[in-house]
Amino acid sequence: MSKFKKEGSKELPAISTASLPDIVFMLLFFFMVATVMRDSSLKIKNNLPSAAETEKLGQKNLIIFIYAGKPSDQYKSMGEEPKIQLNDKFADINEIASFVAAERASKREAEIPQLIAALKVDKETNMGLISDIEQQLRKVGQLKINYTTKKGSGLK
Repeated sequence: MSKFKKEGSKELPAISTASLPDIVFMLLFFFMVATVMRDSSLKIKNNLPSAAETEKLGQKNLIIFIYAGKPSDQYKSMGEEPKIQLNDKFADINEIASFVAAERASKREAEIPQLIAALKVDKETNMGLISDIEQQLRKVGQLKINYTTKKGSGLK
């Protein structure tokens, strides 16, 4: 009498793979957007000093990075003297002015007064080199200077 019969064993339907390419492309697009490529590779030893009171800087595109320290183990042929690195190359103290001018030229005019020179200096570097860098930045008119440190006790 009943029209509805309970069938004993029904198999589950196969999983549809039609949307699989969409998922793969969404993941690929996510990783392309979320990945940050490194601007320059470090050629110097950069063991930053620690400081108790640190502050995070705002926009990364408004920061000019200047590295100073002894050459890393790969570049021992450059000697043991502390060197200056601008972008991907070792530089002389006199090249800082042209480097800052090139960085300013690549920015919009409204952003130029907001540019900050961030000094990433190894804690073993002598103060004479840092003072020379500061003098060159003053000559160019780059008066906003930041000393990059790692967070920790400033007494180490």
